[in-house]
Amino acid sequence: QVEACCSTFSLVYSNREFPAEAQLDVFYQKQHPSGAIHGEYSLIDGKPLLIKANPLGVQAPLFAWAEYNLYHRLGSKRRLREVLPVLERYYQWILSNFKRENGLLSVPRQALGMSNSPRDRVAYPVDFNAQQAASAAFISEIADSLNDKEVSFRYKREYFALKTRMQSLMWNNEDSIYYDLDRYGQQVKVKTIAAFWTLLAKIPSEDKANRLISHLNNPDTFGRSHPFPSLAADEALYDPHGGGYRGSVLPFVNYAIIKGLERYGKIDVAREFALRHLFAMHDVLVPESGTGYLW
Repeated sequence: QVEACCSTFSLVYSNREFPAEAQLDVFYQKQHPSGAIHGEYSLIDGKPLLIKANPLGVQAPLFAWAEYNLYHRLGSKRRLREVLPVLERYYQWILSNFKRENGLLSVPRQALGMSNSPRDRVAYPVDFNAQQAASAAFISEIADSLNDKEVSFRYKREYFALKTRMQSLMWNNEDSIYYDLDRYGQQVKVKTIAAFWTLLAKIPSEDKANRLISHLNNPDTFGRSHPFPSLAADEALYDPHGGGYRGSVLPFVNYAIIKGLERYGKIDVAREFALRHLFAMHDVLVPESGTGYLW
């Protein structure tokens, strides 16, 4: 599911040489009447591949962002009308299964796709909650494009409710960053790249956004020569060689952060980080100086 969503952000520039929408339609066709769309399906029998640790097979909710982007690149209102009910059912399925009394979403850590990241105690992940908030905002904007004021208002309300809970419970004023919460609602004070999904969802105020973004320029945390490590450099388990999700750079998360910077008008900063990432990729891939491999 996540890879399918990610692929659309590049395939949309293929001048229809490759079908960006088809990557998503495969999953929409599998949607259960409950609204469920599972993260993986078998190529053999088409059934969902579920594991005990993540019995509902939930993954990062990126469909609404992908569709919003497709519309602004391809301009098909017909598709928007077709997918809006799918997006709504999926959004509500997540709420009905994972929303807790504190107003936040609690999902299995296997849903986060960051296997060895030091997030063992996490019950309320900042990235998943930010992605769901972003979904609400994008569904509202899709409804606006279709002049559906009722749906637009409903998802604006959903967005602000989740945003308010994240602000009050996940923001750490002393450390200027958002933290995951444990099952007791206490902040798990480990700085991971997950905190920066809040930029895409426009969760922080302007002041908090500036303080959060300052970490991206701080070499002691996330401002490394290759932006951005998956774990802050001042964390005990940070691995300067990457070590999976203990310092490795995740290109698609970089993309989400750069788009988040754009949403705050930080165009020059976004451009600088994008170029630095591309230069780092070049250094790896050119045969004379790099390994030629991406892991």
